[in-house]
Amino acid sequence: MSGHHHHTHHVEALPETVHVSREERQSATRRVTLVGAALNTVLSIAQIVGGFLTQSQALIADGFHTLSDLVSDFVVLFASNLAHQEADDNHPYGHGRIETLATVILGLMLAGVAVAIFIQAWGRMFSDIALPIPQPIALAFAATAIIGKEALYHYTMRTAKRIHSPMLKANAWHHRSDAISSVIVLLGIAGAQFGYPWLDPIAAMVVAAMILYMAGQLIMESTSELVDTGLAPEEVQEIHDFIANIEGVENVHLLRTRRMGGHVLADAHLQVNGRISVSEGHFISDQVMHRLRKRFPDIKDVIIHIDPEDDETSHPCQNLPTRKELLAQLQALPSTAALWPDITDVTLHYNDGKIQLELILKETSSPEAIQAFRQACSNITCIKQIKIFTKLVH
Repeated sequence: MSGHHHHTHHVEALPETVHVSREERQSATRRVTLVGAALNTVLSIAQIVGGFLTQSQALIADGFHTLSDLVSDFVVLFASNLAHQEADDNHPYGHGRIETLATVILGLMLAGVAVAIFIQAWGRMFSDIALPIPQPIALAFAATAIIGKEALYHYTMRTAKRIHSPMLKANAWHHRSDAISSVIVLLGIAGAQFGYPWLDPIAAMVVAAMILYMAGQLIMESTSELVDTGLAPEEVQEIHDFIANIEGVENVHLLRTRRMGGHVLADAHLQVNGRISVSEGHFISDQVMHRLRKRFPDIKDVIIHIDPEDDETSHPCQNLPTRKELLAQLQALPSTAALWPDITDVTLHYNDGKIQLELILKETSSPEAIQAFRQACSNITCIKQIKIFTKLVH
């Protein structure tokens, strides 16, 4: 954006977004995971014992499958404890990516479950060995497992959405896959009761494909975070527009975002009036960070780069001399010597590939010395303009 614009209006009525503290995230994750571990322990014991009592091989297999969920529950607990640790010297941005990595692991476990179900169903479909017909009471064990696992899915998913945890979301889908596998068992048992044993392997292969798709989605989402994929374009645009409407911001460019666990990290270049003070530029950046984190609570960290001009496509000032180099060049000119004792302050403005020079002088400076200094500056090509002010002493 070219030119100089002041934005005098900004959004005052901010929509409320629930902010979840690090401690609350950790506590909620621990609670929901312990509930899942306890329920899975009870269900797995009931399924294995029930399977032996009713002669249901499918129920026994599903019981051992449920036991595998305990492994995922402990993975979640372990990763949660690590992910919510404070930032340290080796991990200055925190440990949120541990949660992302755990989500990938859970997705791979889901994929493994899907492949195992498919292989088992395929083997049953083409096996010459007739399976024993389980007793009807096995239906009750399978139905109980379905109800328990589906309830666990809803409880875990509700918590995952509340605290914005991809890892808990992955674990919730794991519970849903377990409920689906128990439905397979129920269909297999029911099919055996009514003389249609082929229903079990057919349903198993269809559901295995569904579980594999869910696992693929989780793995893709998490790996995209691990390789620093940004937010969706519409989300980035919303953040951009919000920043652009904050007073003092003339332009927003090079806005970048990435996810870490349940949080968002962002950095942006803000163009401000090139002639304001450093402290005012810093104040504007503080205002942007404060308002941005209030409006978008998922944003954990913001890095602001203040620009006096748009440097997105070019850097016209990068070859200009530094303050020390420019002053040394001026001081080396004999015609400037008379004015240096009267100069109390020098301000440099780097804009459009040139330097604008501002001098503050004592009241007693002579017009001849000022004119000689101006003439010397006109011979230095990088100096575009020179302004000289007299310091008034009362």
